[in-house]
Amino acid sequence: MSNSCGDCPLLDRRGFLELAMVAFVGALWSSDEEHAYPIPATDGATIDKANQVILVRFEQKAYAFNLSCPHQRTALHWLQDVGRFQCPKHKSRYQPDGVFVSGRATRNMDRFAVRRDGATIVVDVDKVFKSDVDAAGWAAAVVPL
Repeated sequence: MSNSCGDCPLLDRRGFLELAMVAFVGALWSSDEEHAYPIPATDGATIDKANQVILVRFEQKAYAFNLSCPHQRTALHWLQDVGRFQCPKHKSRYQPDGVFVSGRATRNMDRFAVRRDGATIVVDVDKVFKSDVDAAGWAAAVVPL
């Protein structure tokens, strides 16, 4: 095989396929990215912008949500004075448990898988549940406190 670019490494078909397979397997490998948060002492929301997670304590339950509105991926805001979420872009509103109330969105907020580990809530950001795709998974993504 001729190498027309001088010192550039040129892969043969087998080398290319081996590299492609490694890249493909790497893309499928789950990162198992989890984040631990202290269990909130009172009802309300804590926003972790760095990890795009909203942790909520509401009526003796803990939830973790994707920070983005399911309508057009705008960061949601927690309105402490009225105890609910709202999208600043199109004014979609959500209850503290992520249930859609009104606005342009057509479904509930996306929930992350959660579990309790002692005094912390562990959020698995690789496992996202959408209420319109996996209603049972979405409903189960809660930790009783």
